[in-house]
Amino acid sequence: MGIRYSKINAKNKREIVLLKGKPCIYGKCTFCNYIEDNSEDENEINRVNFEVLENITGECGVLEVINSGSVFELPKETLEKIKNIARSKEIKVIWFEVYYTYKNRLNEILDFFDGIEVKFKVGVESFDENFRNNVLNKNLYYENLEEFKTYFENICLMVGIFGQTEEMIKKDIEIALRNFKRITINIFVDNGTSIKRDENLVKWFRKEFKYIYDFENVEVLDDNKDFGVYEQ
Repeated sequence: MGIRYSKINAKNKREIVLLKGKPCIYGKCTFCNYIEDNSEDENEINRVNFEVLENITGECGVLEVINSGSVFELPKETLEKIKNIARSKEIKVIWFEVYYTYKNRLNEILDFFDGIEVKFKVGVESFDENFRNNVLNKNLYYENLEEFKTYFENICLMVGIFGQTEEMIKKDIEIALRNFKRITINIFVDNGTSIKRDENLVKWFRKEFKYIYDFENVEVLDDNKDFGVYEQ
């Protein structure tokens, strides 16, 4: 039994909900077991989501909505419920996660939530194209970082994986800090997939980047349950 509602009282104070969604449009990332929370049954998805959304108080004025894929995999009824609750609770900002493929459709969500500030988070995992696409099988290609960062305010990086190097991680963090307003760094936790955690690299990261834990615009997740929501 997991937890689908939580409050984050540290940096970027907000309420956060983990909702069910339809299958991820891609669903082939080698490191992800997250998609096991997906469902084809919209009635069941909405039933679970409506129950979770009733926990929202609006006390932070900010809501983050995550699901096992992208906001575009949430049913219309769930999106309507989010919008109605956000308006009734006077929520001013909503964060959604989006797969990069949807970058040209973000206006659909912005228009749907008219009057509420919507921001998007995307999982890049690494700026090293070979590692990102040939090891993690992310299928995320871009030619122009300047264009990339116009779509997303918050990016997720992943560290502590066999196949990564210290230099790759240093470069990833340097690029992220230089180009994006907010960064989420996930320290990889073994999850039954073929991708494995490199303990030596994790220890190095925690020592080398100890200072980054104090950055107001950086959230480091030592465990994938650190935001308080999970379904496992």
